[in-house]
Amino acid sequence: MPTETAPAPTPDRRAASSTVGILVVTAGVLAALVAAALTALSGSDAYALLGLPDPGPVTKYGLPVVRVLAETGAVVCIGSLLLASFGIPAQRGGSLTADGYAAVRTAGWAAAVWFAGAALMVPFLAADATGRGVSEVLSADVLFGLLDALEEVKAWGLSALIVFVVALLCRIVLSWGWTTVAFGAALLGLFPVIATGHSASGGAHDMATNSLLFHLFGATLWVGGLVALLAHGARGGAHLPLVARRFSRIALAAWIAMALSGVVNSLVRVTPEQLVTTTYGVLVLVKVVALVALGAFGYAQRSKVVQRLAGGAGRGALLRLGAVEVLTMFATIGVAVALGRTPPPAESGPTPGRTELLIGYPLPEPPDALNLLFTGRFDLVWGTLALALAVFYLLGVRRLRARGDAWPVGRTAAWLLGCLTILAATSSGIGRYAPAVFSVHMGQHMLLSMLAPVFLVLAGPTSLALRVFKPAGKEHPPGAREWLLAFLHSPITRVLTNPFVALGLFVGSFYALYFSGLFDLALPQHWAHIAMNAHFLLVGYVFYWPVIGIDPAPRQLPSMGKLGLVFASMPFHAFFGVVLMMSQNVIGENFYRSLDLPWMTDLLADQQLGGGLAWASGEVPLVVVMLALLIQWSRADYRAARRIDRKADADGEADLAAYNEMLRRLAGNDGSAAGGSGAGGSSAEDSGAAGSGAADSGAGDVRATGSSAEAPGEEGAREDSSAGTDRGN
Repeated sequence: MPTETAPAPTPDRRAASSTVGILVVTAGVLAALVAAALTALSGSDAYALLGLPDPGPVTKYGLPVVRVLAETGAVVCIGSLLLASFGIPAQRGGSLTADGYAAVRTAGWAAAVWFAGAALMVPFLAADATGRGVSEVLSADVLFGLLDALEEVKAWGLSALIVFVVALLCRIVLSWGWTTVAFGAALLGLFPVIATGHSASGGAHDMATNSLLFHLFGATLWVGGLVALLAHGARGGAHLPLVARRFSRIALAAWIAMALSGVVNSLVRVTPEQLVTTTYGVLVLVKVVALVALGAFGYAQRSKVVQRLAGGAGRGALLRLGAVEVLTMFATIGVAVALGRTPPPAESGPTPGRTELLIGYPLPEPPDALNLLFTGRFDLVWGTLALALAVFYLLGVRRLRARGDAWPVGRTAAWLLGCLTILAATSSGIGRYAPAVFSVHMGQHMLLSMLAPVFLVLAGPTSLALRVFKPAGKEHPPGAREWLLAFLHSPITRVLTNPFVALGLFVGSFYALYFSGLFDLALPQHWAHIAMNAHFLLVGYVFYWPVIGIDPAPRQLPSMGKLGLVFASMPFHAFFGVVLMMSQNVIGENFYRSLDLPWMTDLLADQQLGGGLAWASGEVPLVVVMLALLIQWSRADYRAARRIDRKADADGEADLAAYNEMLRRLAGNDGSAAGGSGAGGSSAEDSGAAGSGAADSGAGDVRATGSSAEAPGEEGAREDSSAGTDRGN
């Protein structure tokens, strides 16, 4: 597609842009009215169930309105940054185009609204949680005391700080790279809120929190992306058909993620019969029906609009479709806000025990071999990621083979082994017992940081992706291949793959996490376990990538440098394990004792077992790494020998002939020098000198038939070539 130039703004386009702004404001007001109305139906019951006094109408109805304000700003901000990052093509030099800059500016204003809503949520939520009016908690002493005591209030405060940074970034960024950083930071701003609330408490809160993670991210990308697409079309932005196609794919994936995660999240909190017998269940049904209808209608209509846009028309149809879809989406957001304000129905069956309340599920039996292997609990984040990575890799290999290209079977096997290792570490019995048993957690740590990355880097995922993705071409907007290349050549990738940085992260994280008190703080938090697993996997990948990775790293290390980096890490891992085994202080003692597991009686012995695992497990990846290095070196020598042989066949062994000629000239020069020095001596000496020169000349004539006298540095290559290379192929 040729590069388009954005047309100059016209009065019609200015009016269209104003229409989109009015549409968003109207949709936000609609969401607030829906949330307030549904809260009125169940709000008083909620306070009575919690044993709290009615805080008054300002707190009761102001809280859902403020939350809608925050979520409206969030979806518009994230959607606009998504458009600027992966929708609107940047300039070839990496700078934003006028359309991209306009989207970032919109994101900045939306981030300001998001920040205001998140900051207001702190006093409103503190008042709601204590059954007070908002004016009663506005004093500094009361508010800061509640901020420290209430996790959900603290989460909104942290979210406000992150969003403030996002708003600043949106005011100063001019490049595509920094726009993607702002987009990532905006997504991070959602995370503290996801980790709190109804989903983060009670039984099975691990499943509820993980499903809510997919649900809210999917909803935000879908709703915000559509608003950004409408704004881009209203501005008369360039590449509208391309932008619409890209958003359509994102919307479909987001809708599938929302639907599946919504089902899981609902089943955690309600039983099928409670869907029609409780207020919470009815709200769930209303939300599900709205999402299903909206997804089916939106996908069908969007496909038609994308086709019309490709034909050069359809901007008006896009705006009409978007108006209906945006209003329905924001009404669904209002239902979701009311759902978050409604307590789930009381759980039937036995009251959850202390272990289930703390980690989400009971652990009645000790972690023996059978339980570690067969009593798994699927991790919705890491289990899903492992399966998705395996599927995408296999689809890429299939696409290569469909067009006649080969891909080594060994790389595919390595990737599947890496995905299987992640799945086993997070979704088998290892993942189930890891939050409650230090030694099992340490085994999970070793699998994710020292074994899974070894298999993943040996699979060459970047090389596969670059071969699967088609180049965009000089006159076409950049696509997935160009984005991947930009990431590989980015400063952050070069810094992380620096040998000293990679080594420091790989070995230093052990000491920083377990000996600084961070691990004690992280143990009670489910989101912290997700973050720790991500850190283990990414740090291991960054370390092993330049050492044995198939993909070219930004910093190429010599062979001895790779070996030295591996051996440099070994003493640190061994010392870490020894320190754990020798320590008399139990790491995370308060949390582990609070679980009150009857079969966990000696925490120090379990920690020493974990230290032994850390000390001994370092040998396994070392063996795999050494084997991989030896195979890579052998193959490199073989390829070098084949290159030399092909060149010799092509030029008639010109290099070998030139080398022999050089030896003959050197021998001739030595003979002449010997004869000249013997001019005043006996004839016998002259004869001996001449004979010596002849001998030197004969010894220096290297034949192409495999003489034992080879060129220095080429002996091994020639021997390998003559022994095992099929010349002429």
